[in-house]
Amino acid sequence: MSFEDVIDQPVIPAEGFVLRPLERGDAGLIDLYASDERVARATTSIPHPLPPGATDSFVERALAPDRTEDVWAIDASPDGKSEVLGLIGLDRMDREQSEIGYWVAPALWGNGLASRAVQAIVEANPQACRTLFGSVFQDNPASARVLTNSGFTYIGDAEQFSVARNATVPTWTYLRKLD
Repeated sequence: MSFEDVIDQPVIPAEGFVLRPLERGDAGLIDLYASDERVARATTSIPHPLPPGATDSFVERALAPDRTEDVWAIDASPDGKSEVLGLIGLDRMDREQSEIGYWVAPALWGNGLASRAVQAIVEANPQACRTLFGSVFQDNPASARVLTNSGFTYIGDAEQFSVARNATVPTWTYLRKLD
């Protein structure tokens, strides 16, 4: 299966890369980056250490026709760079809402890549959402800036469980109206 075969998940052009549906061949680079404790601790769902087979299972779920989350690779290969620089996803919610999540390879932190990827998703609005939500751990202000750079507004504090930390962690929650 190639990314052209994924139903209702477009390729989205962005500055310096494209956002494209995952492919099975992406598992190696995803595994490399997701195995980094810094990446895992910034997410709710990536365990650390990363168990064998976890990335392959994740990619299979992302390719499933009945998935609730669309996941895109941040792919810079059209510009002669790496095929996977990070991931960005939209998890469908009810009432035309989705939750955005993203991470990039640690070597690329601080260069605006995540902000450009989030902005590309906002502009493309591939799930035809009226509202996007995002939350970040409070000890990760850089990820909060990614959301505010793309027009998200802070709406409050909450908590989410982090698998890598094996703990409930305080979060900041953000909203972006698209209608």
